[in-house]
Amino acid sequence: MVECDLAKVDVAGSNPVSRSRVNLPQRRYLDKRVSKMPKLIVSFILAATAVFAQYKSEPAGPPPSELAPAISQGLQKAGTKIVSGSGTVFCEVWFRTSLPKAPKSAEESVTLPIVAHGTLMGAIRFPAQGADRRGQAIKPGVYTLRYTLQPVNGDHVGASPQRDFLAMVPSADDKDLSSTPNFDALMAMSKKASGTAHPAVLSIWNSSAQSFPSFGKEGENDWVLNVKIGDVPVAVILVGKVEG
Repeated sequence: MVECDLAKVDVAGSNPVSRSRVNLPQRRYLDKRVSKMPKLIVSFILAATAVFAQYKSEPAGPPPSELAPAISQGLQKAGTKIVSGSGTVFCEVWFRTSLPKAPKSAEESVTLPIVAHGTLMGAIRFPAQGADRRGQAIKPGVYTLRYTLQPVNGDHVGASPQRDFLAMVPSADDKDLSSTPNFDALMAMSKKASGTAHPAVLSIWNSSAQSFPSFGKEGENDWVLNVKIGDVPVAVILVGKVEG
């Protein structure tokens, strides 16, 4: 950004002049021009952000080879690719072709009560560095997605209207399609994906969309994929940021 030295501004557009020598009408004009500069710069930044912070979905190929064969066999043969406005692939995702049904959960604020905790729901690949909604950086690579519930312990009040989430697990550490790790085990696995004390997660809930698959922006920051896993309609935030 070019810095503006007010002592050397050429009001007439030709020769440098001292600010102290500028007459009153010229000074008012100069002050008006300078006062507008930050607003113009901010407007430009916001406009540029609006252009580039756009995403679209495209068909993706088969599940990545990094996944264990037992897991790949349970996933869609063709996934979904999320591409930014600049043409860069943000992520690719594959969901299961069907979900094993579990006894209905009695937990509160759960939108997918027929899914057992720890159930493998799909897989995701980040070709370059990705991120979850907490802003945690996710290294390039392939991760499985397992169903979990946000704990009711007072630490996550207001984080989301529902408790359903998908925990990312490095594909090298997850080989069994039918396993359902408990909460503590799954959190330990997912912390390897985030590299922090907090697991890497995606928000998921029961979808009420009219068409599947569909992809679009919801709210200020979130881009949501609506898809059916078997006959279960779900919505997943693949690109987003927690507000506040």
